Amino acid sequence: MANQSSSSSSSSYPILCASFNQDASHFVIGTREGFKVFDSNTGRLCYERAIGAFIVVEMLFTSSLLAIVGAGEQPSLSPRRLCLFNITTGTALRELNFLTSILAVRMNKERLIVILQDKTYVYDINKVKILDAIDTVPNLKGLCGFSPSLDGCFLALPASITKGSVLLYNVMELQSHCEIDAHRAPLAAIVLCSNGMYIATASEQGTIIRVHLVSDATKSYSFRRGTYPSTIFSLSFAPSMQIPDILVATSSSGSLHVFSLGFALNQRSRKFLGSIIPDSITDALDPAHRHVLHSAVTAGVKSNAVIRKVDKVADASTPGIASCKATISIITYNGYFQEYSFRLNYQNEPLWTLEHEFNLLSPVSDNASS
Repeated sequence: MANQSSSSSSSSYPILCASFNQDASHFVIGTREGFKVFDSNTGRLCYERAIGAFIVVEMLFTSSLLAIVGAGEQPSLSPRRLCLFNITTGTALRELNFLTSILAVRMNKERLIVILQDKTYVYDINKVKILDAIDTVPNLKGLCGFSPSLDGCFLALPASITKGSVLLYNVMELQSHCEIDAHRAPLAAIVLCSNGMYIATASEQGTIIRVHLVSDATKSYSFRRGTYPSTIFSLSFAPSMQIPDILVATSSSGSLHVFSLGFALNQRSRKFLGSIIPDSITDALDPAHRHVLHSAVTAGVKSNAVIRKVDKVADASTPGIASCKATISIITYNGYFQEYSFRLNYQNEPLWTLEHEFNLLSPVSDNASS
């Protein structure tokens, strides 16, 4: 899932960072006043602390553990200090200091990942003991992908500043897995599915989304987002123990894109064509698997979307045929939470419904989900 908490604090946004936890049951935001924890299902504000500005806030599943990094606007909240914070007791469990600013943090039940501009640190999260330090190319945006599963726990990092290459690193085995040349232009977004089987990437052009099988670094899908360049703000796979059904993307155009993986048609024939036709041609073969909701969010405003759940719904008129229904949640950095219901019937026709929307910055501590 796309857990893209941003480390770039822009004065135009009241929200400085936003991320969903590993199962998307909760989400957290950092603002100039402090940080908040919300329940994704109900919109209820579970916890808030107003002690200053934060640029990284990450939650470990549904535990009381947060990893937080200050924005440097208050002397006590340095962007070079990571605090492991317990929201039940309201106390800091451990602090880690670094030589340069922390750009991103990722966690699972055994690993803590800290992304700096030129180096990435891997820790044993239970002992808070350093296990490895990975030298990286300059990663000014703190781009990374992380699969929290302990069985296929991969970390994805940019491998080049001139092209869209990805380094895949196994954080449980502490070794490099492979490198994938995904795009000609430098990367803008990376996400791994929760079980680590697939990785999706977008370049700074933002016109093509590519999906690779991690095990052997082979390209499985290419999707055309659009013709004109756009900044991809977030990518997210559907939660699945097997092959994810869909992938979503948000971009600076304000559109929400859904790409069908499990429901893609004629994949076998397209994979054969892909072996004999250049990428530039096979990339154009996927328009039937892309569904767009225009103006889902305000154009130009950064957003972070996840697919919280996907259900297969039997079609009464056609026995044995199922349609796809997904719940997609979006945090916008101008301060809103939106939840869309997306349904794709067996005829590949989409239906969008805005189920909930509320202001994340309002002082009300119990957002209704009705």
